[in-house]
Amino acid sequence: MYTVIGQQAVIVMISHLLFIVIAFWALQALHFERLIRRDHVIQARVLYLIIAVALGVTISNFFLDYFISAKQLGNLFGS
Repeated sequence: MYTVIGQQAVIVMISHLLFIVIAFWALQALHFERLIRRDHVIQARVLYLIIAVALGVTISNFFLDYFISAKQLGNLFGS
């Protein structure tokens, strides 16, 4: 039982990290420099990181919930 829980935790962590990296990469296509005030570089980097984490975790949760729901559809049809 603990092995299954441990495996699930590893999958969730890898999924979150993967989608955070993808979100960070995708956000680099935007020009945030125009929105940030001068001499606020550290705050801009922190904001950039927070947006990437929030977006990545949200997308990861969506895909994880989708796969769990798809897996449970088998129970609906008696498989």
